[in-house]
Amino acid sequence: MIKQITAAALLAATSFAASAAEPTNFYVGADVASTKIDDLSTETGFGLFAGYKIDETFAIEGTYRKLGDFDVFGTEKVKGTHISASVLASMPVADQLAVYGRLGYGRAEFKGDGGKDHLNRALFGIGLNYAITKEVSARVEWQKPASDASIISLGVAYHF
Repeated sequence: MIKQITAAALLAATSFAASAAEPTNFYVGADVASTKIDDLSTETGFGLFAGYKIDETFAIEGTYRKLGDFDVFGTEKVKGTHISASVLASMPVADQLAVYGRLGYGRAEFKGDGGKDHLNRALFGIGLNYAITKEVSARVEWQKPASDASIISLGVAYHF
């Protein structure tokens, strides 16, 4: 199913790009991610994000992420979600390639048969962004939303 979501997002992004005018500073995107939480498991999830590019260096971004269904000591499945707001700072390293850093704040929520719990934490990350066209970009990112969790994601964005 994740492959189908990714394929649909890529298809939608590239079809919009063909008919779009010069892009503005707004962008939206989707990604597929692997989330590892220490002492639990590594799960595959997806994320949706939207942002605004302030200038060539800085952007602000909001993200919603379904982290996956984690096994807790083999006795219970816990569903995790994460929302965050971040500032991104990027620097070009080649014509269409930029490295970026992320600093933000997020809220993770975990729900299972035993109830629910949440965690509010600062987060940071680093990534690479490749501009396929003026309107479409792809990115890979490593993110640290908590001391015992890490996320690796692969995504695509459409720039309005």
